[in-house]
Amino acid sequence: MVARPPDPYAAELILTPLLIAVFAVFGALARYFQSSLVASLVGKDFPYATLSINLIGSFLMGFLFYLTLERLNTPASLRAGILTGFLGSYTTFSTFSIETFTLVQEGRIARAAIYALVSLGLGLLAVGAGVALGRR
Repeated sequence: MVARPPDPYAAELILTPLLIAVFAVFGALARYFQSSLVASLVGKDFPYATLSINLIGSFLMGFLFYLTLERLNTPASLRAGILTGFLGSYTTFSTFSIETFTLVQEGRIARAAIYALVSLGLGLLAVGAGVALGRR
């Protein structure tokens, strides 16, 4: 029997989901602790915690996406762990959606609109700032 060298693609098939899972744990914990901290500092009358997470997450996504792709030449499995695992569990689009829906159901239409527009507008600006910084 002739020994074959290890298949790097097969290693990636195992390593990528493993890194996504590990990084997801840390992203979820970061989200939990940030939500708790922001809520304790400014209250829960407006979804400030989710807004702050979405803005920071948008910035980090833009920054780390281009930094790891263009500047650091990061292995694909590690990039997936950081971007999909950590940031995927850290950012909170589904939470943003339910909070906006709840504000609408409560008749707080203006707050819902402000929250949605601020989240989207500042989120896009945060991604742009992250991209600009990541490419520097």
